[in-house]
Amino acid sequence: MDYSTKNIKKFIYSQYFYMGIRQALGVLMPALVLLGLFHHAALGLAATFGAMCVAIVDQPGPFRHRRNEMLGCALLGTLAAAITALASPYPLALWIAVIAQCFGFSLLAVYGRKGGLIGFGCLLLMTLTMHDVLDARAAALHTAAVLVGGLWYTAFSLAVNRLLWYRQAQQAIAVCIFASAEYLEAKARFYDPDVDIEDNYRQLIARQAAVAEQQEAARDVVLRELPRRSDRRRDQYRTMLFNLFIDIVDLHETMVAVHTDYLLLRRMFKDSDLLVFFRDLLHKLSQDTEAVGLAVTQGMPSKSRVTVKAEVRAIEYEIELLKQRGFPEAEPEAYAALISTFRRARNAAYIVDRLRRHTDVAHLDEPGSLQVDASLQRFLSRQDFKLGRLSSNFRWSSPYLRHALRVTLAAAIGMTISSEWLMPHHAIHGYWVVLTILVIMKPGFALSKQRNLQRLAGTLIGCALVLALLFFVHNKFVLLAAMFVAVVMANSLVLLYYVGSSAFNTAFVLLSFHFLAPGSLMVVGERAIDTLVGSAIALACSYVFPYWEYRMLRPLLRRAIEANRHYLMASLGLAGTSVDNVEMHQENVDYRLARKNVHIAFGNFTNSFYRMMLEPKSKQRSPAQLNSLVIQLHDMAAQVGAAAPLIAALPSLPPPMTETVATVDRLLRDANAGKPPQPDEDDQLKQLTRDMDGAVAAAQAGTAPADAERVLVLQQLAYQIKQMAKTALLIRATVPQVH
Repeated sequence: MDYSTKNIKKFIYSQYFYMGIRQALGVLMPALVLLGLFHHAALGLAATFGAMCVAIVDQPGPFRHRRNEMLGCALLGTLAAAITALASPYPLALWIAVIAQCFGFSLLAVYGRKGGLIGFGCLLLMTLTMHDVLDARAAALHTAAVLVGGLWYTAFSLAVNRLLWYRQAQQAIAVCIFASAEYLEAKARFYDPDVDIEDNYRQLIARQAAVAEQQEAARDVVLRELPRRSDRRRDQYRTMLFNLFIDIVDLHETMVAVHTDYLLLRRMFKDSDLLVFFRDLLHKLSQDTEAVGLAVTQGMPSKSRVTVKAEVRAIEYEIELLKQRGFPEAEPEAYAALISTFRRARNAAYIVDRLRRHTDVAHLDEPGSLQVDASLQRFLSRQDFKLGRLSSNFRWSSPYLRHALRVTLAAAIGMTISSEWLMPHHAIHGYWVVLTILVIMKPGFALSKQRNLQRLAGTLIGCALVLALLFFVHNKFVLLAAMFVAVVMANSLVLLYYVGSSAFNTAFVLLSFHFLAPGSLMVVGERAIDTLVGSAIALACSYVFPYWEYRMLRPLLRRAIEANRHYLMASLGLAGTSVDNVEMHQENVDYRLARKNVHIAFGNFTNSFYRMMLEPKSKQRSPAQLNSLVIQLHDMAAQVGAAAPLIAALPSLPPPMTETVATVDRLLRDANAGKPPQPDEDDQLKQLTRDMDGAVAAAQAGTAPADAERVLVLQQLAYQIKQMAKTALLIRATVPQVH
């Protein structure tokens, strides 16, 4: 399939496009009814704005969470509209009302992403209500229409979600699959000698953070729709979704664990075709995984014809040649790395094949790698909207308080320069200036700066589109159709391409106001000027009360190290359980929970680091050391993931291995505690490494041929533990250098 065609299909069947259509229908329906049947354009537009406010919060997630969030947004948005409408005839009262709401609603960001969306939705309603001066009766009607629009959209979205519950979970899993395919492709590039390893690490880590984020979103959806044995038809789909999710998590974990010393492999096998075979194998697995994701979005069994049998057999043949030449005895460490990499890649191929089979309901009777059990509730996220969380952020050290103050200051400046006191002829429109400021300003400096440029570009493009449309088109039904397309594309692109989303959002709002007051095309140019003014204010205020990203990095680093420690300890608990056993072990659940937490903590740390790198150089702290820690923490998680199935395959670990793992745990604890490195730590690990090698050699010397597999497991585990020890030493040495 042509690459561009495949991307178009991915978008059309994606949750983003589905969400865009659902939101467009829910947002525009009140306007169509009130305008088309009752000829109330102003009330129809107010109801549409109320629905739009709630639609901002309507993101993929658990049904109960979405219901609470949308109802809360509808009520708070109505309150914002009422306050603004009542204050609109009085300039000073409006100024105070807008400033107070900017502070209060911006502070909702303390509740995370959903809290920030609720706050933004309310502020959006506030700014759109500022468009007209309303008397008491008009204010009451406007507020009622906003409430009706918000409640309508909530009911509409929840009804659609109930009817098409399967579609949402299906699309969430497909996004996970696509993210994992991109991660696989980044892994494949490590085996290309022409690719710079450090540059590829940066891409790989960005993909890792994206996978962790998508898995967290899909996990909440899937684990709340587990098989219930009450509806056989629905149970079939629930089982399929559950199996697909567990498969994609296992695939990602397997590929994270395909980690080794890439420089060692490139050096030892530069004259061999092994690197080419590994690269092609992982590239094909990436293609196959992407094909499975596309099949899932279309609700069809995967018919992919990609096969990796040739690469697997070629690698097996090359390994056999190495054995005949005595390579395992001459280079035991390189051989252990090669075998470990091959086994994990081959296991990944098995999982992709299982993933493909699980897209067909005919294979639902196959045993999964995890049973449906009440313990799965431990994996779910919880809503936390306690008032204490809000009050605890009323301190100068809180980044959320500083963000709220910045937004308030910027809005105050925007309202002042566009007021009648300074601009009696309204050359600048306060509502559009404030809207621009609210869209641009985010808690982090880097994101605000990025949004500033994107918003500016998107607004100018949107103004140009509307200018051309209004110049050539005068049929109101065509303009309504254009509004529908604008809403669909604005909501579909908001997470994919913000410039495009901003352009379509601008087009939608301009077309909406055109229905209220058809007239001169000059209004489009005026909005472009308003956007320039708002962007300049937002950029200037971004430097006020800043909370630079480096302040967030140390606690996030501590959590990432601690999560790796728990992951390591959970993997030790797998001894004798067999991770791939379908029987539900408590140790298995603890391990999977620790694995989930380590990926989330790592993603939070790396995202914060990359945001810091977009800030002014004078505000960046220890970039080289932090970049090194990003790689080291990724390596540590990968090494633990590679060691886990080896530990599970053994009834117990030899004492030298247990002691080495305990030393790794101590090194990580000392790094988090800020203890200075001890001069003999390196020597201690070297001695433990020699003891491990001695234990493996003793097992090899006294083992019958039938136990050769156990010896190979010990050799591979010894290699992984050595890698862990080296990485722990690096983390231990690097953390004190971070300022």
